[in-house]
Formats: sequence, structure tokens, C-alpha cells
Amino acid sequence: MTDKPSISAFFPAYNDAGTISSMVITVLLTLRELTDDYEVLVVNDGSADHTAAVLDELARVYPDEVRIIHHPQNRGYGGALRSGFYGAAKEWIFYTDGDAQYDPRELKNLAALITDDIDFINGWKIERQDPLHRIVIGRIYQYIIKLAFSLKLKDVDCDFRLMRREVFEQVQLTSNSGVICVELMKKVQDAGFRLTETPVHHFHRAYGKSQFFRFHRLAQVARDLTKLWMQLVWRREGQVMNDERRTTNDESPSSAIH
Repeated sequence: MTDKPSISAFFPAYNDAGTISSMVITVLLTLRELTDDYEVLVVNDGSADHTAAVLDELARVYPDEVRIIHHPQNRGYGGALRSGFYGAAKEWIFYTDGDAQYDPRELKNLAALITDDIDFINGWKIERQDPLHRIVIGRIYQYIIKLAFSLKLKDVDCDFRLMRREVFEQVQLTSNSGVICVELMKKVQDAGFRLTETPVHHFHRAYGKSQFFRFHRLAQVARDLTKLWMQLVWRREGQVMNDERRTTNDESPSSAIH
């Protein structure tokens, strides 16, 4: 990394009052090592605990560095991510969850991979630190998703990513649930953005509960994935735009398939 990039770091947060302040402060300290041009954005997705109060205090203490978006009602994980992706202002966008299962300091590992030839840097979990049932469900989920959507990633659902903001000038996301990660990676891959992957650590959840891999929600996840598969694989919705992008912008750095 020769030039210092400008970076927006953001966290989707839902009932993360016990962890979000440490995540914000840690990423602030990390960003200060990496660049002089940065911001931290937190999307409070209608939390029912005191997450909103914690975030407002962080914004008061760090008024020039921290911005908060409050959703009055819960919009789902996808809704929170979309607010962050499209609300970020800097050249590069980093995000991870507010539940502290990833270490924001490892953003440095992703930033070290920034080059003119890379558009998207995806983390992959070295070892998943979750209860056994979540590990088993996660492995089955990964296998099905990669096969169904023809994804070439090592880890589809590792929410530790750094990407160019211009990705979202081409990729329009619509999902409100956790399947947004599949939608994101499928559309990024099909659009021809150049992607690389790097290992990151994953930690036990110290506070709160997962909102995605829960037994009573598996049927809804299956319905959401089926709908997404019909859109992106069967009907190939959005693929025309991507094909036109390749045709009209073959020489641009972000359009090459890598």
C-alpha cells in the first residue's frame, strides 16, 4: 500500500450495547494508524436495549470521526448493511458486525492488500468459534450456497470485508435479511470486480444472540435464498446491466475479471 487510502468503517448494530463501544474505539485507533482520511459509521437497526444511548455518547465524544444512523424500527441485517454501504463517504468501505466476533485491528491485514488491481478484499474465518450446531449449520450452508450460486469464495458469510465504494455504483442490493451477503458476493463476482481473500480470526460471542443461524428462522432463510436464487441464477436479473458494464467499460480497472 503506497498511498494512504480513505476509509469508511461501519458496523451494523442490533442490541449490541455490551460490545459496540469497544468495537468503535478499537477501529478508530486502527484507522488512525492507516490513514488521515477516515470515518466511523454505525447503523443502529432499531435496537431494543441501550445501544442507541451508547452510540449517541460515542458520537458526542468523537464528533468529527463518528456518525450514527438510527433506524426507528428494525429493518433486518440486510437493511442495516444497505444503509451503511450507501451512506459511507470514503474511497474504501470496511464493515464488520458490532458483536465483537471479529477483531477490528485485523483491518490492517486487509488494508495491506490494497492495490490498483484489487476492488474487494474478503476475509475468511481461520476457525469458527461458535456452538457446535451453528458450526454444522454454517458448513452445510456454505456448501449449498457455493454450489447453488456458483460462488468461488472460500468463505461466503465472513462479515469482515473491505471494498471500493465504487462497487456500489454498479451493485444495487435489495435484500433485508442475512442473505444479503450472498446477494452481495454473487453480484460482485458476476460484475467482474477483482477480489482477493485473506484469513481472519473469529471469536466466541461474548454478548447478545445471533439473529441469523437460529433454528426457528431456518425456514425463512430457505425461502429468502430460494427467492434470491430465482432472481440471480434462474432469471439472471441485473445481469444485463453487468453485461453492458463489461461491454462499455472493458478498459476500466474495476471491470476486469480477476
